[in-house]
Amino acid sequence: MQQQLFKLYLMRITVFGTGYVGLVTGVCFAEMGNNVTCVDVDQNKLKTLREGKSPIFEPGLDSLLVSNIKANRITFTDDAVSSINNTDIIFIAVGTPPKDDGTADIQFVLNVAETIAKTMTEYKLVVTKSTVPVGTFKKIKETIDRTLKARGVSHGFDVASNPEFLREGCAIEDCLKPNRVVIGVESQKAQEILTYLYEPFLKNGNPILAMDPASSEMTKYAANAMLAAKISLMNEFSRVCEKLGADIEAVRKGIGSDYRIGPHFIYAGVGYGGSCFPKDVSALIRSGREINEELHILSAVEKTNQLQRQKFIETVSKNLNPGSKCIAVWGVSFKPGTDDIREAPALDIIQHFVDQKYLVQVYDPVAAENAKNYFNNHPSIKFFDDQYEALKSADALVIPTEWKSFREPDFTKMKSLMNHHLIFDGRNIYSPKYIRQQGFKYHSIGRPQ
Repeated sequence: MQQQLFKLYLMRITVFGTGYVGLVTGVCFAEMGNNVTCVDVDQNKLKTLREGKSPIFEPGLDSLLVSNIKANRITFTDDAVSSINNTDIIFIAVGTPPKDDGTADIQFVLNVAETIAKTMTEYKLVVTKSTVPVGTFKKIKETIDRTLKARGVSHGFDVASNPEFLREGCAIEDCLKPNRVVIGVESQKAQEILTYLYEPFLKNGNPILAMDPASSEMTKYAANAMLAAKISLMNEFSRVCEKLGADIEAVRKGIGSDYRIGPHFIYAGVGYGGSCFPKDVSALIRSGREINEELHILSAVEKTNQLQRQKFIETVSKNLNPGSKCIAVWGVSFKPGTDDIREAPALDIIQHFVDQKYLVQVYDPVAAENAKNYFNNHPSIKFFDDQYEALKSADALVIPTEWKSFREPDFTKMKSLMNHHLIFDGRNIYSPKYIRQQGFKYHSIGRPQ
């Protein structure tokens, strides 16, 4: 066993999928000295990766990608057969996009499982890294077992679950120094292999938590649902604060000092977005309905998140000066530190004002190209390379994303560029008293106006 583990640790890891999770995971495994093969079917993406360029923006990823390519520790290919035959452990990190009904689509995960079973000639450990509904590991096992039987072979294999807990913008740090590693396993062999593999990542003493696969899959959904619930609850509090004259920032500090609640994920704003929270909350709600368990709290979390965006748009609309025609938007990505615009609140805001025949002038330091593609280069949306250029002749500034460069801008310059000195801050990045002293009319979330 130790000889097999030594061979695995140094060399034979394959990752299917070079999206956000697969690429970060593959690069970080390589950084620890492993030989990693990443498999994808997108030829343009493979070409970009072979050139040492990441197709996604993630701080620190490009430099690690280049250094590990130069060291020959990571390669990119569309040759699934060769990759499967030359590895011991296979991570499935392909997408699980939401279906129309909100459930997670696992067809790509099962397609990879079938490909593995059609190709494997010896023992494989198949590990699900994709976010999948509880019970997917059983479907993967059934797919592999059924395909092997159809081939008339009986190669040994294990299926394990290893959910990711990466924060976009901090993913490299989270992957190289995780606060915990969760593995769902059914065999001692699989547990030993994964424990050996992850041991170098846990030199700071953080735990590897071994559990059954179903609990591992549920842990991922439960974690994101809990965090989404904290955000939505704070956003509900913010709406009450606005009507009663309380300050949500003072409330946040008051409850965040309670160790039972803590200071994290209790910031009011325009709502959560991204690739995880919206999709995972929706998928868990639908999974509950499939087993006749209505998840009332999560349904309210989802509803509150949408309502928060609508309320913010209403606030902007009813407080614009008469005759306003141009809105400036600072920030399109769903959070700072990433170019990910999936489910970003800014998209709803921009779309609303385009529909209302406004000119929308947008600045984002890294997500502009993704937004251009999303809106298909709409003629009423103009993108700028400078945050101040986006303010020229604007009747109001809307801030959906709290990029650092927005925190201490040149307010005098802003006033000289804008038609009306009106700011709608969806992330509470400014002091209301200070911003009004600068001569702006200011609206934020859950604070006295």
